[in-house]
Amino acid sequence: MSEYHVPVLLNESVDGLNINPDGIYVDATFGGGGHSSEILSRLSAKGTLIAIDRDSDAHNNKIDDSRLKLVFGNYRYLRNYLDYYGIEKVDGILADLGVSSHQFDVAERGFSFRMGGKLDMRMSEQSSRTAADVLNGASEDDLFRIFRNYCDVQNVGRLVKSIVARRESEPFGEIDDFVNFLEQFAPKNREIKYYAQIFQALRIEVNDEIASLGDFLTAAPQVLARGGRLSVISYHSMEDRLVKNLIRTGNVDGEDERDVFGRANLSLKPINKQVVVPSDEEVERNPRAKSAKLRISEKM
Repeated sequence: MSEYHVPVLLNESVDGLNINPDGIYVDATFGGGGHSSEILSRLSAKGTLIAIDRDSDAHNNKIDDSRLKLVFGNYRYLRNYLDYYGIEKVDGILADLGVSSHQFDVAERGFSFRMGGKLDMRMSEQSSRTAADVLNGASEDDLFRIFRNYCDVQNVGRLVKSIVARRESEPFGEIDDFVNFLEQFAPKNREIKYYAQIFQALRIEVNDEIASLGDFLTAAPQVLARGGRLSVISYHSMEDRLVKNLIRTGNVDGEDERDVFGRANLSLKPINKQVVVPSDEEVERNPRAKSAKLRISEKM
């Protein structure tokens, strides 16, 4: 499992669940099974863990434990999966929103600009739309939205116009070709960061990550029992904003909704007043943890 993915903020995120050994918990992003293993180690024989992952490769890491139910699917359908197992309420939910090391390190998955291969980036092979499809088929307006919203680069307009012009004569298909194309837009001495941001934006679009996260976060308080905990690790400012909005306002849009008596429609209270970030030691061991932020909240 450790070779597949090194779990980020492992103890902090699982400690945040305040686990009841006999309780029911959800690991919404199973991945390499690191967080699930830690949760299982704290459960009694009566405890239950529902784990979810839409990447078929992750299911090769299934833990041989009768208390674990591993679901193949997208965590945005959390409530459906719990309904299937006849579970109305759970005692805690954990989600690590990062891309696994395995997905980055296997060239065929197309997540990394360093590995070559096809422009794929699908988290689930059941999805049909790839990164190449986005680059070659999205409208100019959609491309502008993708690169404006999902990454922080300054020359989005010029980049998008050039993508549209280039694809008319030669469609994009290979990672190395796209990286060579991006060279003309990358700031000097900041090329690596620029490529990483562009690839991140494409990955978010291909996998509909923001909408999926919004659906998941909306469902989470509905299925949490009173006193149950939500522990979420995010890596992108937009992801973190949705989590923060949910805790602060009761909805992912950040709208201040109140009832007829003027009371805020809140269902969660923050457990950690300040966002939790990895220690210097953890970042040194696992550089991919550098941008991680953990927010823990409790159902009121």
